[in-house]
Amino acid sequence: MTTPVIPTRYTLPLVEVRVTELDLACLPEVGAMFDRLLSLRPAQIALDLSDCRHLDAAAIGLLLDLHRRLARADAVLTVRNPNPRVRRILHIARLDQVLSIDPTRPRRRGPRQARA
Repeated sequence: MTTPVIPTRYTLPLVEVRVTELDLACLPEVGAMFDRLLSLRPAQIALDLSDCRHLDAAAIGLLLDLHRRLARADAVLTVRNPNPRVRRILHIARLDQVLSIDPTRPRRRGPRQARA
């Protein structure tokens, strides 16, 4: 089996992050975490919002800034599994026209079962 080749401008093919709160109160902490992630030079960041109940204007600004910074590096931000309320906020803010939004929950791999 061959390993996919990552272009030299990237050090990681994918970084997956689950965020439970994304609003003005946690913006400094989450923003610093995204800064650290961007320093890893990923080709893609998948942001799982399945446990996030609300987005405010500050969060929308942060998502747009993250998208812009990744786009400058020819990388991609994907938002995964936003709940209906968050999906509606993304739609009202027209972020669904800017960001890649994947409505499905990623599959969890369980332990391999022995074959008989």
